[in-house]
Amino acid sequence: ALLAFSLCRFISGYSEKERAHNLTYKYPLIDGHNDIALQLRILHNNKLSKINLTHLNKVATDISRLRAGHVQTQMFAVYVLCGAQQMDAVRLTLEQIDVVRRMCTEFPDFELVTSTQELRASAMNKKIACLISIEGGHSIDSSLPALRMFYLLGVRSMSLTHSCNTPWAESSSTFYDVFIRHNNSLTTFGKAVVDEMNRLGMIVDISHTSWGTASAVLKHSKAPVIFSHSSSYTICNHSRNVPDWLLHELKKNRGLIMVNFYSPFVSCKSEANVFHLADHFDHIKRVIGAESIGIGGDFDGGNSFPEGLEDVSKYPVIIQELLKRNWTEDELANVLRRNFLRVFEEVEGVRDYLRWKKPSEEEIPLQEVENPCRSVLQRPSLRKLSSNQSPSLRVEGSLSLLYLGLVLLFSLSLPG
Repeated sequence: ALLAFSLCRFISGYSEKERAHNLTYKYPLIDGHNDIALQLRILHNNKLSKINLTHLNKVATDISRLRAGHVQTQMFAVYVLCGAQQMDAVRLTLEQIDVVRRMCTEFPDFELVTSTQELRASAMNKKIACLISIEGGHSIDSSLPALRMFYLLGVRSMSLTHSCNTPWAESSSTFYDVFIRHNNSLTTFGKAVVDEMNRLGMIVDISHTSWGTASAVLKHSKAPVIFSHSSSYTICNHSRNVPDWLLHELKKNRGLIMVNFYSPFVSCKSEANVFHLADHFDHIKRVIGAESIGIGGDFDGGNSFPEGLEDVSKYPVIIQELLKRNWTEDELANVLRRNFLRVFEEVEGVRDYLRWKKPSEEEIPLQEVENPCRSVLQRPSLRKLSSNQSPSLRVEGSLSLLYLGLVLLFSLSLPG
């Protein structure tokens, strides 16, 4: 009897494992957040010619493991450190966009996509589709023209903050003591950023924002928004996670929460397992339904992931656990890809509806930026310029003017 029981458990486990792999093959994953681009900079200084992206060491992401995990679309994060705010964040962001674009055009397994139509075509062609997402609104340096230029380079999503406030939005983190405001979690310019993203057809990402900013965005945005890599605050009370009241607002917005796998956000400890992670999926499903859930693994953005879920090849493991918890094929198909496709399509629908609107010319007030490195583009005053000259230069200038005046007077006195 014991042997028969053990055999039944083995067969049952094997069938669940196979079913999970079959589901992820049938509905290949769209993952909301991956930080391999950051690791390419840290470990290889963005020198793609020096590495084999099919098999990489010291990271959780490479082509072979993306294939093994049935990842069909990956949102690759373009992230620069908050310390670059008010300095060279825009340049660094451009360099990270460059490495993602190169990665997704030079390696034949990848394909850079910028629309749901291209994403679907990429799936038909058995490619791994690449979507570019900026992680942190400090990358645009409070400039709507910069935002538009990033869109033209292929960026289709941006999180409004990372672990630092911007002059116009508030972070969930208090690590950086910058742009602290009271009772103004999304400023007038912040609303203009959201409006312009809606007009462009760029997905607004509110992972990393404060709850106040997230709530303000959910109320203001005309299009659905996403938490690209956040989990449930009820299960793990970390400030990066989302409380139930905010989940209900997300539901009204028709948005999406893509569950994060990073252990401190999963178990509130440095270690976690698949059961802890599945609890987040179960709870969010009870609160707002499976149609509002996606997956945003956050691989290569942290150094601790649940046991058995250490890299991008392991996504079927969480699907297997959810199958054990009686999630249906339809619910899991939604989580794996259909929910994100629906949100992206609705974002594009809002863009099409707003096609009549011209690009916004809203500018942030200089007193809100407080950036000594920010140039003021205006023609210099001649009086101010002369006052900044040295005394000797001012004397020489006066003598020159006197000399020119005498020459002009003499020429006028000549006959004919």
